[in-house]
Amino acid sequence: MHRILPKSLRNGHHEDQNNDASPPQQNYSETKNENPSTVKHRESEKHAIAHWEDQKRPLSPSQITIDPSKKPVGHSNKHLRCQDFELLKTLGTGTFARVWLARLANPKEGDEDKVFALKILRKVDVIRLKQVEHVRNERNILAMVAGHPFITTMIASFQDHDTLYMLLDYCPGGEVFSYLRRARRFNEPTSQFYAAEICLIIEFLHESEGIAYRDLKPENILIDAEGHLKLVDFGFAKKVDDRETYTLCGTPEYLAPEVIRNTGHGCAVDWWAFGILIYEFLVGQPPFWDQNPMKIYEQIVDGHLRFPPAMTPAARSIISGLCTVDISKRLGNISGGAARVKSHEWFKNINWDDIYYRRVKGPIVPHLRGPADTRNFDEYEDEPEERSPYTKELRDKWEKEFENF
Repeated sequence: MHRILPKSLRNGHHEDQNNDASPPQQNYSETKNENPSTVKHRESEKHAIAHWEDQKRPLSPSQITIDPSKKPVGHSNKHLRCQDFELLKTLGTGTFARVWLARLANPKEGDEDKVFALKILRKVDVIRLKQVEHVRNERNILAMVAGHPFITTMIASFQDHDTLYMLLDYCPGGEVFSYLRRARRFNEPTSQFYAAEICLIIEFLHESEGIAYRDLKPENILIDAEGHLKLVDFGFAKKVDDRETYTLCGTPEYLAPEVIRNTGHGCAVDWWAFGILIYEFLVGQPPFWDQNPMKIYEQIVDGHLRFPPAMTPAARSIISGLCTVDISKRLGNISGGAARVKSHEWFKNINWDDIYYRRVKGPIVPHLRGPADTRNFDEYEDEPEERSPYTKELRDKWEKEFENF
């Protein structure tokens, strides 16, 4: 019998779950004395947001990598305010952020069913937890990659005097982790389909943008309304290009050996995690696991993979190639890069153009009652009423760090 790990044991170092879901206090005083020009700009922005999907289509990598300010999505918005949205339900929480299902306040006729995921981050919490750089990285990287078919789309970002906001597309299917837990394991065609979409994400991040994602796992992969994947939570993503970085971050079962050894790591960590992910899709649990994280680390550094007898030779081959301790021999990191992964025999039935342009139907299409259906997300308790204030002292010291958010 295969074991699906409790989600609480799989959280990354940045994701301690808290249990706090009523809307935050919204400050309406800012809008009372707005001049007509500002109001007109805000209404224009709200209309553009309501209809951003009208032109939605998978952009080619070269179209995605243009200046974010020239794209219809991914830009910093100086006119939007939290009160432009009605917050409906909490979709997820973290140590310093909460994601809400939101729709436009006072929508125009025909826009009533347009919903979004609104990520809200309190500046004081971001500062207290020393996450300023991570939050800025996440916002800037999401702007860079906006338009990719399998990465969550940041439609816009904005802020007010004490809070940061990222408006994202809503993926009503919920986490791949939940489907894997229910199914116990995925069959090979399902695993290949999901792995192919993820492979295209990694290829784009590495080869078009020089970005290491660094937290690949089923909990960070959502399913959209059409059954395709969307990678979310770019809090650990970093533009590294050909350099090495030394931050210990990620989730124990998915950490690459070079991260554990702290010898410096780069984009190759994502190919290791990709191999772990394929293994978990096919088997139902990752190859390296123990109640004690230190035991997990020992197993990873040792790098000895055990395969169930029923796993096909091609699956064993690609996982072994990806989960190679020596990064100079790791599939994806060797000459040829992602092309070598895509040409592996395990993917021989994949038409990569059809996958990228979403011409292939997803193996799991969520059953939804409507655009705002939240049945695939957990319930959360209310936010605490007491919040630390963003004082003038903090503002004077830190506000410049958020000026382009």
